[in-house]
Amino acid sequence: MSLLINDECINCDVCEPECPNSAITQGDEIYEIDPNLCTECVGHFDEPQCIEVCPVDCIFVDPDNEETKDVLQLKYQKLISA
Repeated sequence: MSLLINDECINCDVCEPECPNSAITQGDEIYEIDPNLCTECVGHFDEPQCIEVCPVDCIFVDPDNEETKDVLQLKYQKLISA
Protein backbone atom coordinates (compact mmCIF):
# COMPACT_ATOMS: atom_id res chain seq x y z
CA MET A 1 0.00 0.00 0.00
CA SER A 2 1.43 3.29 -0.89
CA LEU A 3 0.20 6.36 0.87
CA LEU A 4 -1.92 9.23 -0.38
CA ILE A 5 -2.12 12.87 0.68
CA ASN A 6 -5.66 14.22 0.58
CA ASP A 7 -6.89 17.76 -0.04
CA GLU A 8 -6.70 18.66 3.65
CA CYS A 9 -2.95 19.15 3.10
CA ILE A 10 -1.87 22.63 4.21
CA ASN A 11 1.48 22.57 2.35
CA CYS A 12 3.41 22.90 5.59
CA ASP A 13 6.52 21.28 4.05
CA VAL A 14 7.23 18.88 6.94
CA CYS A 15 6.51 15.58 5.16
CA GLU A 16 8.77 15.91 2.12
CA PRO A 17 12.15 15.90 3.92
CA GLU A 18 11.06 12.99 6.14
CA CYS A 19 10.54 10.58 3.22
CA PRO A 20 13.57 8.29 2.90
CA ASN A 21 12.62 7.34 -0.68
CA SER A 22 12.00 10.88 -2.00
CA ALA A 23 8.46 9.78 -2.87
CA ILE A 24 6.87 13.05 -1.74
CA THR A 25 6.94 16.08 -4.02
CA GLN A 26 5.07 19.36 -4.31
CA GLY A 27 2.16 18.98 -6.70
CA ASP A 28 0.11 21.70 -8.37
CA GLU A 29 -1.94 22.36 -5.24
CA ILE A 30 -0.80 19.96 -2.51
CA TYR A 31 2.01 17.52 -1.87
CA GLU A 32 1.80 14.21 -3.72
CA ILE A 33 3.22 10.74 -3.10
CA ASP A 34 4.63 8.68 -5.97
CA PRO A 35 3.26 5.13 -5.47
CA ASN A 36 6.27 3.71 -7.33
CA LEU A 37 8.61 5.09 -4.67
CA CYS A 38 6.49 4.84 -1.52
CA THR A 39 7.25 1.84 0.68
CA GLU A 40 5.44 3.24 3.73
CA CYS A 41 8.98 3.46 5.15
CA VAL A 42 9.33 -0.34 5.14
CA GLY A 43 13.05 -1.04 5.25
CA HIS A 44 13.78 2.30 6.90
CA PHE A 45 11.41 2.81 9.85
CA ASP A 46 8.68 0.97 11.74
CA GLU A 47 6.07 3.62 10.89
CA PRO A 48 5.61 5.94 7.90
CA GLN A 49 7.48 9.08 8.84
CA CYS A 50 5.24 11.41 6.84
CA ILE A 51 2.24 10.30 8.90
CA GLU A 52 4.22 10.76 12.10
CA VAL A 53 5.03 14.42 11.35
CA CYS A 54 1.84 15.53 9.56
CA PRO A 55 0.10 18.16 11.72
CA VAL A 56 -3.31 17.78 10.03
CA ASP A 57 -3.55 14.00 9.54
CA CYS A 58 -4.06 14.19 5.79
CA ILE A 59 -1.97 11.14 4.80
CA PHE A 60 -3.72 7.79 4.40
CA VAL A 61 -3.32 4.41 2.74
CA ASP A 62 -4.17 4.76 -0.96
CA PRO A 63 -7.03 2.30 -1.67
CA ASP A 64 -5.96 2.16 -5.33
CA ASN A 65 -2.43 1.00 -4.47
CA GLU A 66 -2.75 -1.75 -1.88
CA GLU A 67 0.45 -3.71 -1.30
CA THR A 68 1.44 -6.24 1.34
CA LYS A 69 4.41 -5.70 3.64
CA ASP A 70 6.29 -8.33 1.60
CA VAL A 71 5.68 -6.40 -1.63
CA LEU A 72 6.75 -3.17 0.07
CA GLN A 73 9.93 -4.89 1.27
CA LEU A 74 10.69 -6.03 -2.30
CA LYS A 75 10.09 -2.51 -3.59
CA TYR A 76 12.48 -1.20 -0.93
CA GLN A 77 15.13 -3.72 -1.99
CA LYS A 78 14.82 -2.64 -5.64
CA LEU A 79 15.04 1.04 -4.70
CA ILE A 80 18.22 0.67 -2.66
CA SER A 81 19.94 -1.45 -5.30
CA ALA A 82 19.11 0.94 -8.15
